[in-house]
Amino acid sequence: MRTFFLSVQSLVLALLAAWGAAALWFQAPGGPALRGAMAALWALLALALIVRSWRHRGLQPLLVFALLFGLLLLWWTSIEPKQDRHWASDVRRTLSGRVEGSMVHLKDVRNFDWRSRDDYGARWEDRSYDLDGLRSVDMALSYWGIPAIAHVMMSFGFDNGRYLSFSVEIRREHGESFSTVGGFFKQFELSLVAAEERDVLGVRSNIRGEDVFLYRLQMPRESMRSLFIEYVDKANGLAREPRWYNTVTANCSTLVFEMVRRLTPGLPLDIRLLLAGLLPEYVYGLDALEPGYTLEQLRGGGRITLRAQQAAAEADFSAAIRRGVPGAVP
Repeated sequence: MRTFFLSVQSLVLALLAAWGAAALWFQAPGGPALRGAMAALWALLALALIVRSWRHRGLQPLLVFALLFGLLLLWWTSIEPKQDRHWASDVRRTLSGRVEGSMVHLKDVRNFDWRSRDDYGARWEDRSYDLDGLRSVDMALSYWGIPAIAHVMMSFGFDNGRYLSFSVEIRREHGESFSTVGGFFKQFELSLVAAEERDVLGVRSNIRGEDVFLYRLQMPRESMRSLFIEYVDKANGLAREPRWYNTVTANCSTLVFEMVRRLTPGLPLDIRLLLAGLLPEYVYGLDALEPGYTLEQLRGGGRITLRAQQAAAEADFSAAIRRGVPGAVP
């Protein structure tokens, strides 16, 4: 029995030690060498305490570890998200807006002209949208490797032919790149971007080489309007108080689900909310995609990658990419 309990205790301590080492690696002050040394020192100390717990009876090693881990947690909880870092250019500004009746006025809508990953014309614009003219909501998914993993965006269409996309993204610092593991350890703040489709969809299909799909959602007009306002409220909240991105609990799909669930209470939780690449199956099961089509037909017609590449220079990019998308008539 002692061997069993020591084995369980050692496993728990090892997992906590691994978490602590990763936390120090991603968030300890200093450069990579110093952070690596601190993480290694923590791991060695934890290993020494685990070995000591096997060699000596008593709770001393466990109590020492608990004290050290408690101090680590105090440091961890003191790390707060910030607004004033050296941000990457495409997430440098923070979206905000105000609602006046049916009109929504947005500040810092992104409208970049992407020529390559590092070559672009940066434009941030103030826009106004009339929610009385809101006619459609499309769900866009962008894949770059594993089929179960995708980035989720929402595009709102208006009766004058204009579209606006919202994208929940990591707010990278200059020179940073996305890290799934880092997303568990406060490496990135959250960013909510509102952008032209030529920008936020086109950069993925035409510049980054991702595979982009578009699905027309079936939503009552009032729900469309409420979801748009939810995005504006979320943007204003992040502008007032920054928030950490988290790979599981605060990402592009879970935050959208959080907003939609406030409008439609009772939506079931599902693993596909975390594996966003499978999200079309979840939404299809709720009868919330264009009716009269199989999921494969919706997926085939909704694949806009080639159309986006061919429409790079077209004046009406949004209309061009929707040719063939079920339910999305230009």
